[in-house]
Amino acid sequence: MDRHLIVFIKNPVEGKVKTRIAHTIGNAGALNIYLTLIDIIHHVVINTDAVRHAFYSEFLNKNDRWNDTSFYKHVQTGHDLGERMKNAFKSVFNAYSEQDTCKVVIIGSDCPYLTPSIMDDAFFCLEQADFVVGPTYDGGYYLLGMKIFTPNIFDDIEWSTESVFDQTIVKIKNQGSTFQLLPTLHDIDTEDDWNRYKTDH
Repeated sequence: MDRHLIVFIKNPVEGKVKTRIAHTIGNAGALNIYLTLIDIIHHVVINTDAVRHAFYSEFLNKNDRWNDTSFYKHVQTGHDLGERMKNAFKSVFNAYSEQDTCKVVIIGSDCPYLTPSIMDDAFFCLEQADFVVGPTYDGGYYLLGMKIFTPNIFDDIEWSTESVFDQTIVKIKNQGSTFQLLPTLHDIDTEDDWNRYKTDH
């Protein structure tokens, strides 16, 4: 299997997840929303044909739905999101470097609009291009994939801004690599985002 899926998971601790939502509905409500998002993403991931890697934000949780029979479990390392993603990609590519090809895709747990079909499309895109990116309407991305480890793609990005996607695409183009785009989706950062999702579904 040359398809590897990295899932970034925040340990579901009240007061540490969906903090922007917590500003309007409180920590307990924000945690409940995050747990719902985790359920949705777990369903998508478990129905995606790939080697699955769960990367926790703070500590390894041995007794949760991301079980050892379906997931390789890790803890994220790094000072910011870019460094954490870079290190996650590096660990997967290093572990499977003996393969002739290795397609690695990363997602978070903030985009409930993801589907197994979109995940399959992402891996298919890597048959044709060096990178695949799934943009979000707020200027970030919900998915990034590559088939050659390219650490500089995470350097000097202004994380958590509306220019993350644009800066990433510029880096890809500047190094002469090819890329394909997935559909633009909403992610869940605010109570309004969540209410939109509930209305749509």
